[in-house]
Amino acid sequence: MSAPLIPARLRKLIGGIGIMVFLAAWIWIFTSLYDFLPPNRLVHLIYFVVAGMGWGLPLMPLMSWMGKADKPIGR
Repeated sequence: MSAPLIPARLRKLIGGIGIMVFLAAWIWIFTSLYDFLPPNRLVHLIYFVVAGMGWGLPLMPLMSWMGKADKPIGR
């Protein structure tokens, strides 16, 4: 007997909440770290590129899990 699967609707709800929590923490961490940067434009550019684009990589597994289709129920 296989374990029960989480329906797609519930996965999307859980994933959506997880994304919002992760992004809130990401924003809080990176805005807190900004005060410690030296006043250099190149450092700021690199920082904002990493902070602005870096959030997607850790969320890829969660988004992949959310997008899985439900398996048909077989007898």
